[in-house]
Amino acid sequence: MTVQVSVIATSSLGDRSYLATDGQRAVVVDPQRDVDRVLALAGRLGVRVTHVLETHLHNDYVSGGLDLARLTGAEYLVCADDEVAFDRRPVADGDVVTVSKTLRIRVASTPGHTFHHLSYVLDDATGGGWSPVGVFTGGSLLFGTTGRTDLLGQQHAHTLAHHQYASARRLADLLPDGAQVWPTHGFGSFCSASQADAPESTIGREKQANPVLRLAADEFVTDTLAGLDAYPAYYAHMGVANAAGPAPVDLSPVARADAAELRQRIDAGEWVVDLRHRRAYAASHLAGTVSLGLDGPMSTWLGWLIDWGVPVTLLAETPEQVADAQRELVRIGIDRPAARATGAPDEWATSRDDLRELTVADFDALAAAQTGNTPAGLPDPQVVLDVRMTNEWRAGHVADAVHIPLPDLPGRLAEVPAGTVWVHCGSGYRAAAAASLLANAGRDVVLIDDMFGRAEQAGVAMTTNS
Repeated sequence: MTVQVSVIATSSLGDRSYLATDGQRAVVVDPQRDVDRVLALAGRLGVRVTHVLETHLHNDYVSGGLDLARLTGAEYLVCADDEVAFDRRPVADGDVVTVSKTLRIRVASTPGHTFHHLSYVLDDATGGGWSPVGVFTGGSLLFGTTGRTDLLGQQHAHTLAHHQYASARRLADLLPDGAQVWPTHGFGSFCSASQADAPESTIGREKQANPVLRLAADEFVTDTLAGLDAYPAYYAHMGVANAAGPAPVDLSPVARADAAELRQRIDAGEWVVDLRHRRAYAASHLAGTVSLGLDGPMSTWLGWLIDWGVPVTLLAETPEQVADAQRELVRIGIDRPAARATGAPDEWATSRDDLRELTVADFDALAAAQTGNTPAGLPDPQVVLDVRMTNEWRAGHVADAVHIPLPDLPGRLAEVPAGTVWVHCGSGYRAAAAASLLANAGRDVVLIDDMFGRAEQAGVAMTTNS
């Protein structure tokens, strides 16, 4: 095989982009908006990007395809049926794109994730003919699952689920068992109906492992729709931005804010986000800030929680961490933070009165508290708040807990019963965000920074009732 395929992973959003090359020319599939990563890879490989392919108008991120095509002079391939506000090479089912003497792309219509979704079969020249190496499946056939079908509205979900079933089976019939499957979604993306069950796969493996290729159509549709949970609110803005043609990104440093400006922004109701690890946040933080550490999917939860368009200020220990956060945020269309500050909380506060701490516990402490033996130094848990998603809650939860998914919490703070709140999620990350929101609302709160899988083992009283 003369064709090489490289993965460009965006783990914070659960997506992958791809660069396929014959050693001289390159095809890029579903690039994220920060295209400097793609250009750097092409430079390291010594290849020229000649074609940029979109499998669909993405709902979970702002595409870098248009900008990459402009920067490289590449042809930009987008489905002919998608209505877009920019010039592109319109492609449709059955089109063949010859990239070089040894590399070509075949276009296959695979609706389901969207109505106009395309997959791209990668062919390699062998012995005077062409042989399929694999297929870029976008949000169609994923590893052990498929792309979700409700992102264009619940009214279309059932119809698109049937399309998704037919599309996956079409790919299975079109390609040999040894062909590689290269999806865009499925590695933590909310665009996936469920999570990937492997780091790589082939058509043959999917025939054995993927429900879409094992179940009858009606059973697949029923199971898929029943398993779908909520998806980020910012998705409503992504498709619109991608159809309009995203502007190039600006990742230059934003203005510094001093302590007085930070306090003004917090008092004005803006979002000031602390990017440090939640343990550092708990030890000391600027009152009124929200904990969303860079060690987790910061951009997903920030984009989901905020009112779109509200100014965002970033706090971190180093300028490099702020730069990392900026890169994550441009991928979901939050282009320019309002301000930044680096260092430590003492430097961000106008006085000691501006600093707060969070009390931290684990599930062992909660188990003890449930039996009336709350560990010394911890307040009794008058409310246990679970901020996981609905599917997680239904699979099992702490007895007598209150359930409000984190994305709903800003609008439902008044529903949290009175008293000291012990808040948990699946790992501590979302609970830290929730704890900061509760503390900002004047509540007494304890952060359970622990893995939920330990709760029952620790002796916490549990229930599986939904």
